[in-house]
Amino acid sequence: MPYLLVYLFVTTITLLAFNRRVSLILTGFFIFLAVMATSWLAIEVLISGVMPEIGPSGAISCDRLSAIFILIINFTAATGFIYSTGYLKPYVQSKPATWLRLHYLALVWLQISMVAVVLFRDGYNFLIAWELMTLSSFVLVIFDYDIKGTMAAGINYLVQMHIGMLFLLFALIISSKLTGSISFDSLADYFRVFPNWPVFLLFFIGFGLKAGFILLHTWLPEAHPAAPSHVSGIMSGVMIKLGIYGILRVSMYLQSDMYYIGIVLIMYSAATGLFGVMMAIFQHDIKKLLAYHSIENIGIIGIGIGLGIFGNATGNSLISVAGYTGAILHTLNHSLFKSLLFYGAGSVIQQLHTRDIEKMGGVMKFMPYTALSFLIASVAISGLPPFNGFVSEYLVYFSLFTGIGSLDFYPLLIFTVAMVSLVLIGGLAIFCFAKVFSIMFLGQPRTKLPDHTSEASAVMLSAKLLPVILIVFIGVVPALTVGPLTGITADLFAGVRLFDPEPIMTPVKYLSLAALIMVGAGLTVWLLRKLFEIRRKPVQGPTWGCGYTAVNERQQYTATSFIQEYAGLIRPLIKNGASNIIYKPEEIFPKERDFHTSSADFFRSKVIMRPANFIVNMLRKAAVMQTGNLQHYVLYALIFMVLIFLLTVLKII
Repeated sequence: MPYLLVYLFVTTITLLAFNRRVSLILTGFFIFLAVMATSWLAIEVLISGVMPEIGPSGAISCDRLSAIFILIINFTAATGFIYSTGYLKPYVQSKPATWLRLHYLALVWLQISMVAVVLFRDGYNFLIAWELMTLSSFVLVIFDYDIKGTMAAGINYLVQMHIGMLFLLFALIISSKLTGSISFDSLADYFRVFPNWPVFLLFFIGFGLKAGFILLHTWLPEAHPAAPSHVSGIMSGVMIKLGIYGILRVSMYLQSDMYYIGIVLIMYSAATGLFGVMMAIFQHDIKKLLAYHSIENIGIIGIGIGLGIFGNATGNSLISVAGYTGAILHTLNHSLFKSLLFYGAGSVIQQLHTRDIEKMGGVMKFMPYTALSFLIASVAISGLPPFNGFVSEYLVYFSLFTGIGSLDFYPLLIFTVAMVSLVLIGGLAIFCFAKVFSIMFLGQPRTKLPDHTSEASAVMLSAKLLPVILIVFIGVVPALTVGPLTGITADLFAGVRLFDPEPIMTPVKYLSLAALIMVGAGLTVWLLRKLFEIRRKPVQGPTWGCGYTAVNERQQYTATSFIQEYAGLIRPLIKNGASNIIYKPEEIFPKERDFHTSSADFFRSKVIMRPANFIVNMLRKAAVMQTGNLQHYVLYALIFMVLIFLLTVLKII
């Protein structure tokens, strides 16, 4: 902790002391310095398997789980910073220089605090790092503080994160009952003696609030749209995954109740994934849509963790290893394609000055590279080959299929429901991103485009290229990633050092062969097309319209019409509607009307906002006591002292 505090103090003084340009250079220096130092440590741990202990009594410890998350954090933090250097340029004239320097400082703090979270085992230091991560991300979320709703979203996020931290504090205090040491290492002794599920539930609520599981997710669809796009990419790509890290860390110590914990987690995660993707389809705000897809993918990761815990409970190491491997690989994969999606969305928003996809269209004509990267990320998040999302989801399917072949009736029923849910999640994700990509990038512009619309800057495109490389690499050569991960998960979670990965790796090798064939076929078609273009120069013209060429921007699909049938089918589960437009018979020339659709997040409106509004109303009524009269305040103090005296005399306190 002293090293962390010194680092944060030096960065704070340095970044706030110089002008914006120098602060930007120093921000890059500090981020890449931390990235290089901690990534080197993580790579050494992954290669050697030796867990170094730093600080007194091993308070800072890096095992292979920490090493994996350090690499995930560092990659996305680096690409996010690179992207921000281009994304923030338009804000130089509109934002105070001090606010921009504070934003850079918060980026540095967020990166190092996330790394500290996965390194600290001591409870006190862990909670301090967790709090630093929350505060720095809060500053980043409220960057556009002058836009309506941004501060409310930021404060909502801050309050919910502190509620989550209280649950983590209670869980750590309870688990220190035997050893007296507030740390994750004390969980092994506690779980050996006491029932595991109550403390696991406390940890799950605390970490689940950060991750965004259903019922605990309500901050997420508000904070992501409010934040700048590079911040959304970092938060969705890696910060919410530290909730997953916490759940994985606690699950390593479980010794009883694992059967029921695994079953409940599988079903709860399946509900989370379905809810996230179903809500995402209704959204027209591109960043809010992507935020709900984060909830969907947290559900997929949760299914993998639940399968891992269940496999350990039943002694089936194949279910366990495949489930945990799928969960960790999907954590990595989601950090890649979700950050890429936010970067692509941010580039479009920067050019069109709107987040509403109903007002977009034809963007691919002037942003071809952004469109291509967004398409790759869309295919990856939909779990389609030959990209990385398909590989991690396949591992979760593999774990489910393995369980189905060796279970009794009731667990078999649970696994079947989970598998159907995963199929629905994948199908609905394809449907959603078909809508998003076609409405945003294809067709004609639905509104007048701003002047000087163009492709994103080179530095922003380079930030998108880096995730694309890994998305393609993991998808085409999955064995190079899945192989090492199975060994790590077998050792860390299943307790099997000599695990035979062949049942998992054999089909993965066939996946690699199929992916290579797909890529080869695609490249062959592209080369043939280029050869034909050499012989016959392409002629540009209007899109063929089957003999009808009078199409304008109003005569094409909108996001609302695209999902009209779906909205009718899903209405019993998710309340949605549209404005009711009525024309009176006497209106010969009807006045202009506004048509809009809506969808309600039941958990936010009923579970969170209703009690919150009740408390606010009660506080407003209590505000009548704030008279501003000094005599009244003295009277309140006197009444309080008399009350304490009476309670003491009566031995109530």
